[in-house]
Amino acid sequence: MKFVAFERTKQGTGASRRLRNSGRAPGIVYGGEHTPQTIELDHNALWHALKKEAFHSSILDMELNGKSSQVLLRDVQYHPFKPLILHVDFQRVDANKPLHMKVPLHFSGQENSQAVKLDKCLINIVANELDISCLPADLPEFIAVDLSELKKGTSLHVNDLKLPKGVSAVVHGHANPVVVSVVTAAAEEAAPAAAPAAAAPEKK
Repeated sequence: MKFVAFERTKQGTGASRRLRNSGRAPGIVYGGEHTPQTIELDHNALWHALKKEAFHSSILDMELNGKSSQVLLRDVQYHPFKPLILHVDFQRVDANKPLHMKVPLHFSGQENSQAVKLDKCLINIVANELDISCLPADLPEFIAVDLSELKKGTSLHVNDLKLPKGVSAVVHGHANPVVVSVVTAAAEEAAPAAAPAAAAPEKK
């Protein structure tokens, strides 16, 4: 994905507030051999771009002063209750250095699994994204996860995922975390109907 950024010369709280009032969002680009560079972006264009999954998990082409460079989105700060972006951070990409970031998991096939079709089990998604490490050229937009082979009493772990070439999972000390588990649907027991209250005898 591509976006356009502009140089930002004025800094500080007041300058950032005036920038937002003019329809721009302040940001910064850091990393690589360059010093951090302050930038500004069109707020509405950035707002709509942030709604796209690929903007969060893929390498972006940033056009600045007529030159294009590759960056990753690293952080976004939103206003607590207004539809307003307060600040955005990007990181420059070095083609020769591995990246460490989270990418979304896209699940499919659960309705065709034995666990769901025959055993009426429930599929519990434990993780919707995965920490990975890879070179920029190998970064996937997402990782596809096929659930069609799930059976009752089983679960899917990180080691069961088919990762693209050049991509490895980062598990933070956990040997083989669970990604998806199969849960048996508990039978609902009908509550016994309350017996009608006996009529009080008439007083004579």
